[in-house]
Amino acid sequence: MKKSTRRFLPRHANYFFGMFFLLLAAVASAQVTGKVVDETSQPLPGVNVVEKGTTNGATTDAEGNYKINVGAGATLIFTFVGYATQEVAVRSQTTINIQLAADVSTLSEIVVVGYGEVKKSDLTGSVAQVKAEQINAFPATNVLQALSGRAPGVQVIQNTGAPGAAVSVRVRGVNSVQGSNEPLYVIDGFPVGSGVAILNNADIESLEVLKDASATAIYGSRGANGVVLITTKRGKSGKVQVDYEGSYSVQTLRKKLSLMNAREYGEFYNLQAKNDNIAPRYTQAELDALGEGYDWQNSIFRSAPMQSHSLNVAGGNDKTRYSIGGSFLGQEGIILASNYNRYSLRANISTDVSKKFNVTYSSTLSKIQSDRRTSEGGNRGGSLIASIMANAPVVDPFNDDGTLDDYQDFTKRPLWISIGNPFFNINETKNNLTSNLILSNLALTFKPIEGLAIKISGGIESNDTRVDASTIPAITATRNQQGSASISASQFTSLLSENTVSYNKSIGNHTINAVAGFTFQDFKNTSVNGSGVGYVSSSIETGDLASATTPGLPSSSYSYAVLLSGLARVNYSFNNRYLATVSWRTDGSSRYSPGNKWGFFPSAALAWKISEEQFLKENTIISDLKVRASWGKTGSQAINPYQTLNNLVSGKTAFDNTLYTTYAPATTLPNNLKWETTEQVDVGIDASFYNDKYRLSIDLYNKNTGDLLNSVQLPTGLGYSSTIRNVGEIQNRGLEISLDARLIDKEVKWNLGGNIAFNRNKVVKLYDGRDILANPVNITLINDNLNLLREGQPMSVFFGYQADGYTDKGQVKYKDLSGANGVPDGQINQFDKTIIGNPNPNYIFGLNSSVSYKGLELTVFLQGVQGNQLVNMSAVGNKLDYGFGLNMLRDVYLSNWTPENPNAKYPIISRVNSYNYSDRLVEDGSYIRLRTIQLAYTVPLQQLGVKGLRSARFFASGQNLLTITNYSWWDPEVNSLGGANSLGQGIDWYTYPTAKTITFGLNLGF
Repeated sequence: MKKSTRRFLPRHANYFFGMFFLLLAAVASAQVTGKVVDETSQPLPGVNVVEKGTTNGATTDAEGNYKINVGAGATLIFTFVGYATQEVAVRSQTTINIQLAADVSTLSEIVVVGYGEVKKSDLTGSVAQVKAEQINAFPATNVLQALSGRAPGVQVIQNTGAPGAAVSVRVRGVNSVQGSNEPLYVIDGFPVGSGVAILNNADIESLEVLKDASATAIYGSRGANGVVLITTKRGKSGKVQVDYEGSYSVQTLRKKLSLMNAREYGEFYNLQAKNDNIAPRYTQAELDALGEGYDWQNSIFRSAPMQSHSLNVAGGNDKTRYSIGGSFLGQEGIILASNYNRYSLRANISTDVSKKFNVTYSSTLSKIQSDRRTSEGGNRGGSLIASIMANAPVVDPFNDDGTLDDYQDFTKRPLWISIGNPFFNINETKNNLTSNLILSNLALTFKPIEGLAIKISGGIESNDTRVDASTIPAITATRNQQGSASISASQFTSLLSENTVSYNKSIGNHTINAVAGFTFQDFKNTSVNGSGVGYVSSSIETGDLASATTPGLPSSSYSYAVLLSGLARVNYSFNNRYLATVSWRTDGSSRYSPGNKWGFFPSAALAWKISEEQFLKENTIISDLKVRASWGKTGSQAINPYQTLNNLVSGKTAFDNTLYTTYAPATTLPNNLKWETTEQVDVGIDASFYNDKYRLSIDLYNKNTGDLLNSVQLPTGLGYSSTIRNVGEIQNRGLEISLDARLIDKEVKWNLGGNIAFNRNKVVKLYDGRDILANPVNITLINDNLNLLREGQPMSVFFGYQADGYTDKGQVKYKDLSGANGVPDGQINQFDKTIIGNPNPNYIFGLNSSVSYKGLELTVFLQGVQGNQLVNMSAVGNKLDYGFGLNMLRDVYLSNWTPENPNAKYPIISRVNSYNYSDRLVEDGSYIRLRTIQLAYTVPLQQLGVKGLRSARFFASGQNLLTITNYSWWDPEVNSLGGANSLGQGIDWYTYPTAKTITFGLNLGF
């Protein structure tokens, strides 16, 4: 009995204790399942779900679902890039569904740099990022307009207000005289040569501006002017998402100039007759009958619509992600008959063939069509815009029968005016541009081991452009002119091959991120032109150039250049505190002379994350603090192909009534040329305070560009008129400050951000110390050069005479500055010219305020430029040219010199006035502009129970509604002679005016 009892107890004890431990295990371990969605209730794949304090974790699948076993008293941590981290105590829950909210402070954590990406906190260089919502803040035909005021140290100038007009971008000043000062644009890794007109704003995911040499040296000979990296939208794993963005805008002339009406016009030219001792132009009865007269501005300028539509489809699974979009932008110009239309298709596809192989494909196709009415400049009505401003209010454009008046019946003209009718330019001429643009990339990435990636990529950029220009002979014949037509076609093609190896590895406290590779890119430009004069039918236009009475000589051109490069960069981090970056690139260009074809462009940078040090770990004020310093060299390909070669130029000559082809050396003497090289030093601080509530970034830089290339005049006896030489050096120094703050972060949210940048440039050295005069202008009344480069002065200063009041006859008087020992010599000549203005601003700035409450959001964005001057060449015709019956600003009528008003703003009204290019034409170009004000409402779809619609947002906005400036003409943001070159900045010469815009739009997500 005892024996059996002893056997029974252990057996039952084992069973009891086994059940007990199973029960404890069941209590200690529980399975939790759930789903993670975003703020629009869409599933989030790839979210990390970790049991706090352990390495136990899981990841959500494509539907956002997860499953994890956790212990008793566990807490789950949900993390996902771009979203605020959430912690949830499990307790007795077995199902936990989570909705993650976007974390604004970490959305910009990952920053695109050349040939890779880094965390923003690990940046050692100066990089500015513009987010997608800022890019789409207002309708624009050019994505670069979104940079204005958004990125510190980046100045964006709208060259003209014409539909689809180009903009000029300057990153930390200008660096070149002969070459381009535009930054390098890189779209999805492809350095493009034809600009960014191919892109629609809605297609862009992010935009980064690389500014210092540490960031730009990886692009070597093309990095001196900064680099703009543009990344288009990518697909993500998860359900298919369809997004539509649409807007409709109404554009109007921002500012109408106050010109004389008919009555004032008559009185003005009667005063001229009186001052010139001739008979009055109008009798009193004629004056009384004039009234207001015809308003040319009201007739030519109009309210013009602009619309934009974009549809994007994105999605994918764990292996393949895609984003495909199409868009249309249509802009009618505020001048009649001008417009710009762009049609675009974009596709980004990425697929994991296996765990080791990935293939990506990016393609953008765009078609641009534009009817252009950009006839600018001109003298005494010699262009479309000049004729709008110069035409007298006492005449109108129509005959009594409603047809256009050709102004050949001088009995109908009250004066000797010979200005053309601008409606002929609008209605009876055509200048149509058509461009087909292709940008396509294909890349294969092989990852043989963890951390190592080998990438082979190739791409093509193509831009085919054709311009058809014609006049209508049936109309022009009435003015004894023959109809004309011309066609010009050009093609730009660039092939790119990039082959890189990257390696990422962390070993203890050491992290290395390295990339190396070689690239090949070529650039081919071709063009062909044909023309003719005299056509028998107005319907031919450019359809049959061969039918011209007088065919023009055809012409064509060809150029080809190659760039071969090797590159490498190493990023090193120790203990997440001490960062170092070293990079180099060597470029070989076919453009340069033997022995100088290769350039070497190194850079180095150091950064210290002070906030990671132990002595700052416990502080409650400083969230992040990093200091950084960088040095490097970059270059500029400032010459065209073949400029170092002794080129032959074809011509025609006649012998015995027979035309023969000839070849002769060009007028430019070839020279042994070196690269332009920019050396830059940058010191910066990045800091945030009170849990990232305030974020501050400061950069101080010094740039020196040496071996500047420019044309130099040669003595005529050499047989060559000029040559290109390395002539000098330019310096840019500056300070950039940006500050962002979450002022209120409760139910009401208020974010405020601003930036300001100061840049001072100086011409340090020129060839033999000689001045370089630029931009010669001859408009009869004034014949001079507008800009000057001089040692010790800023770039492209204005050089002319200083006005010194009036003579006793009311004529403009000029200062006599050329006498010896400061004593005037009694003559006014070219030696009396001096610097009369500076087109370079003292500082540029931007300020953005966003206030939101529940679904409502009000955004106000201010942008401005201070301290720069403009030369108002338009004012010559409408303020000073009194001898040809041109209309004038009303201000001239109200304040002109008389013996009783000797201190008037304008000289005596007389035909015998003569003028010099002087500071009378120089005006303050500073302005503060309300760039955008927008009110938006996001519909709470989840609360309303709306199915099938992921998101809905409606907005109304205004652009350029208010501009505070002292500039007298249409708009201070103008650059008539500008573009890639730096010598023509600051000139306003009858430029297509800027519009102000009201926009209504919506964004829908399905």
